[in-house]
Amino acid sequence: MDAYDELLRGVRTDQVRFRRVELTPPWTLPFDAEASLTLVTPLGGEGWIEGDGAPRRIAANETVVVRGPGGLRLSDRPRGNGAPAPAGPPGPTALLVGTYRVWGQVSRRLLDLLPPVVVVPCQDGCSPLLDLLNARIADGRPGRDAVLDRLLDWLLVCVLRGWFDQPAAADVNSPALLRALSDEAVGPALRAMHAAPAEPWTLVALAREAGVSRTTLAGRFTRLVGEPPLAYLTEWRMALAADLLTESTAPLASVAQQVGYADAFSFSTAFKRLHGMSPSAYRDCVRSPECHAEKQPG
Repeated sequence: MDAYDELLRGVRTDQVRFRRVELTPPWTLPFDAEASLTLVTPLGGEGWIEGDGAPRRIAANETVVVRGPGGLRLSDRPRGNGAPAPAGPPGPTALLVGTYRVWGQVSRRLLDLLPPVVVVPCQDGCSPLLDLLNARIADGRPGRDAVLDRLLDWLLVCVLRGWFDQPAAADVNSPALLRALSDEAVGPALRAMHAAPAEPWTLVALAREAGVSRTTLAGRFTRLVGEPPLAYLTEWRMALAADLLTESTAPLASVAQQVGYADAFSFSTAFKRLHGMSPSAYRDCVRSPECHAEKQPG
């Protein structure tokens, strides 16, 4: 299994919005403060993203993904601390802009791996999706929005996959989990836990998957990830359980079995220890207007 499959498969989005804008310099495009992620691809012309260190040029056929609100903006040229330029009439700069609200515990774990700004060249696998999106925006037939939602989800996964493939995703400054997934011993153990959370994993079984001794796995895993293997496994299971409780009406016993617990009692004890409330209370919370924490942007 691919190192990042389970994380990418767990991406949950809602309130996806997409538009094409055509601009004449000078122009400034602020990022949506309510969006968990914003994706921008210049189809023609270029832009500069500012607000997170030195300005970064975004060329045609590159895609930038911005994580969360952070005072960032995209302009036709670097403007420093000057006032944003008002948008001019439609012109030679064409941008595809998508915004996403990302929810769920597994999705948030993915967001935590991303830097504030990700720039990825449009690879062969993503280019057809961009072409389809560009064509579908002007399509007035019934079902257009449903098609755009699906294409946007696919494009987001494709772009994130492209970033994970870059060497920078696994360098010494990257989040610990990314480096661990690339490790020859820790990576197989992580992938085993991600792929089969219901398995009765022990340190012995995980070491067997990794092809190393228990002592070696425990030491390397803790050094790279920051916690022992079985502690990480519990957190991963509880993230999956939280999403299952949010998405489904399955009985607690069924949710417990899907994440590796033999009965609802032991599952509830572990869940409350990590989330501070019982699974039933959590399910009620995320579905109530007063609480519904999991539907807030990640």
